[in-house]
Amino acid sequence: MIKDEIFFKNREVAAYRLLDVLPIQQMKLEDWIVISSSFGGYSIAKIIADTLDAKLDIMFSDKIVAPSNDECDIAIVTEQEEVLIHEELVKCFDISLDYIYEQSKKNYENNILSLINDFRHGNPLENIKYKNVLIVDEGINTGLTMMACIKTAISLGAKSVSVATPILPSASVQTIESIADDLYYVEKLDHFIGIDFYYDTLEEIEFEDIKKINKGLN
Repeated sequence: MIKDEIFFKNREVAAYRLLDVLPIQQMKLEDWIVISSSFGGYSIAKIIADTLDAKLDIMFSDKIVAPSNDECDIAIVTEQEEVLIHEELVKCFDISLDYIYEQSKKNYENNILSLINDFRHGNPLENIKYKNVLIVDEGINTGLTMMACIKTAISLGAKSVSVATPILPSASVQTIESIADDLYYVEKLDHFIGIDFYYDTLEEIEFEDIKKINKGLN
């Protein structure tokens, strides 16, 4: 690996570089809620939330994979049961909508509900109606999860929805900007390989790690 291809030493460094591109002083004058769209983005979201003295939460979601290929994500279901479908892949694999919605229901009931119960004692996502929401992740690959989280925030009545991520493919910029109020990033790349490729260290984050990070909040 060429050294110059690594943009961030770790998540902490990525978070502080992301803070450099956020309009922090203006945001401090407003009412914001910071929401991580993944386990991996939670520690970055925490640093940003602490800087803004804002509330922090996470939006749980789960991937729906193709019937014949468990490495191929064809849709995302969020904790509000919002389902975002990768229409090109679904058409390519000739996958029925019945299959997608059946799987989304199973994933919600078997996976997402247990996370909500464990993390928030069964309580729903922090009330974001009429509030500014900043959705944060450690990076964006296809953008499917982020788009699902944005649409969920909009459906919950957020005043505005912005996205902050250290790195993403150039191809995702226009898609996200088409529905988000603002998009903040450190690096965008035309030839994107994968999020972990651009970090020197990017340990896998499990649910138990999120709970540990969350201790002492609120």
